[in-house]
Amino acid sequence: MIPETTLAFAGVLHEDTRQHLFPPDGLEAAAILLCARTPEPRRRLLVREALFIPHSACGRRERDAITWPGAYLEDALDRAEQDSLALVLIHSHPGGLFAFSDADDASDRQVMPSLLHAHGDMHGSAIMTADGAVRARLYDHAISPRPIDLVTVAGHDLLYWWEDGARLTGPSRRPVAFTGAMSGELGRLRAAVIGVSGTGSITAEQLARLGFGGVTLIDFDRLELKNLNRILNSRIRDAQDGRLKVEMFAEAVAAYRAGDVAQPIPASVLTREAILAASQADVIFCCVDTLEARQIADLLASAFAIPLFDVGVVIPVRQAGDGVAIADVCGRVDYVQPGRSTLLDRGVYSPESLRAEYLRRHAPEAHQQELEAGYIKGLVEEAPAVITLNMRAASACVNEFIARAYPFRLEPNRLYARTAFSLAACEEEFTAEDDFPVSENPVLGRGAREPLLGLPSLAPRRRGGR
Repeated sequence: MIPETTLAFAGVLHEDTRQHLFPPDGLEAAAILLCARTPEPRRRLLVREALFIPHSACGRRERDAITWPGAYLEDALDRAEQDSLALVLIHSHPGGLFAFSDADDASDRQVMPSLLHAHGDMHGSAIMTADGAVRARLYDHAISPRPIDLVTVAGHDLLYWWEDGARLTGPSRRPVAFTGAMSGELGRLRAAVIGVSGTGSITAEQLARLGFGGVTLIDFDRLELKNLNRILNSRIRDAQDGRLKVEMFAEAVAAYRAGDVAQPIPASVLTREAILAASQADVIFCCVDTLEARQIADLLASAFAIPLFDVGVVIPVRQAGDGVAIADVCGRVDYVQPGRSTLLDRGVYSPESLRAEYLRRHAPEAHQQELEAGYIKGLVEEAPAVITLNMRAASACVNEFIARAYPFRLEPNRLYARTAFSLAACEEEFTAEDDFPVSENPVLGRGAREPLLGLPSLAPRRRGGR
């Protein structure tokens, strides 16, 4: 079952918090996590900021106990009230206990009523062990603790700590890649696929058959006969009827997966409906062919602390006598983790390229430039025969996710932020995360704060207004 409550860290924030909570003296330390939220039905708390309590400010620090001044709580409450954030009080357990102690329970009974009286309807507490594992719980005005089902970290690796696993065995052991245990965990996670066409349909097919508990399909387009050579599960009658791609695909998934695994969202990713649906996911796969859609996926992943896998393919051509010849056959997979380099930082799109794309789309006299947006750059193809290329790229994209969540590489995942392959040159190149610049990210951990993604165009429409 997909968890109802989640505490989500960006990897960089989790690393900073772990470093503060485990100083060399081996004594307990504390911090306050300021958390934004996603819309319902899932309750995901997104760690936007961590306030670190100075070790010297704590009146008592021992291996199994800590006290720290209330002034830091007052500062955190002031910040939380500004953006309707929730507070999660986190401290370390240097001794390795992956459970809340009697002292932790007593502290929460004393502090939580004051927090809830001062601000908000939900706050929480958490503990961390030396290996970085986190266990958390929530309180509402009833002051009755409710365990958080899942704690996630989207860093170089994707980490998951399950509350039920913690009760049974301590920090959940990670399943081994490509095993039934991996499929069992995936059955508790939701993936979102943006763009369900050539590459997207192949990506979604893999996710559904790997066992994801939910696959949200986002695409506004309808099937045409020219799509049938590269969209999985599409049929002649689907194209003749002009069916929505997402509805066709969801129906196909239902034929081999029990329950409502596939959720069709027949809308552009540029809409509130699509963004709110994607915010419920644990991982996003972006399989689109426009820069504007990639920008939205980029912002969405940052705002809702969701790991993003972006895939693209292209076949550039060159003049060869009276005709054309293949210059290359290329694919690219980018893994984007919240808090580190974005697709914008990596040059996948830029303000200039977004503007050029807009002009091409809205200026009929520049229609010829649309040729640059397709699979085959510089050559008009109504039904390009690219399914083999799409499968190569989509497989690399999903394997990249598996490598992050269930590491199997011989080298650290931080070395593989981008994979680019050339079938023409029989080459594969990799770019490390540290090789990309990181710019300020104003939407990081923004959550559902309006306007969505910080874009006025996504603000809710007022009823009765123009």
